[in-house]
Amino acid sequence: MSDKKKGTSGRGERDLRVKVKTARGRRISSTRWLERQLNDPYVKRAKAEGYRGRAAFKIIDVDDKYRFLVPGARIVDLGCAPGGWCQVAVKRVNALGEKKGKAIGTVLGVDLQVVDPIPGAEMHVLDFLEEDAEDKVKEWLGGPADVVMSDMAAASSGHKQTDHLRIIALCEAAAYFAFDVLEPGGTFVAKVLAGGAEGELQHLLKQKFTKVANMKPGASRSDSSEKFVVATGFRG
Repeated sequence: MSDKKKGTSGRGERDLRVKVKTARGRRISSTRWLERQLNDPYVKRAKAEGYRGRAAFKIIDVDDKYRFLVPGARIVDLGCAPGGWCQVAVKRVNALGEKKGKAIGTVLGVDLQVVDPIPGAEMHVLDFLEEDAEDKVKEWLGGPADVVMSDMAAASSGHKQTDHLRIIALCEAAAYFAFDVLEPGGTFVAKVLAGGAEGELQHLLKQKFTKVANMKPGASRSDSSEKFVVATGFRG
């Protein structure tokens, strides 16, 4: 039976893409972003599976490889809005106690803005750069963390090298925070942008952890320079 008899146009999957017309007052870049969102399979999966954003699949990809979100672990998610990473962590560390016979973990999300509640996670408005932020986090956790993770990115300036330097600086700040709250043997995971300035960060992490690796999850867009640094075995 031919494609036409099956009711298809013969042009394949391209017909299934949603195209967005440029509206008055909307920039071409905004139209392209909207079109990409509407056609992004991870955006569709996030909606179907109840995650707050496609970024949830990035931490799923990373954890599937390195296995740090384990039942009983205490997790800190820096810059957690909108909460997709926390949603994944709640399930994997058994924060709701749904996996009988498994240790119950703790998920703590912090952000500069209020984040809608997530069952099984404790959400706080906090600037992790504040002087006593580490003490507050350890108090809320009831002890040191097993994992500090961050999907934070500095506000875009539109200048590629400037944005690269800003996100590396933010990642370094998150790393120093992790040094103060992690349990020996703990894990640090953070987003960085490839661009040449991350060498100093890598050097710093190699001094503090037994193993440092880099990974670009399958959920990261192919045209994005983002990658994730995964540092395991915190020396304390």
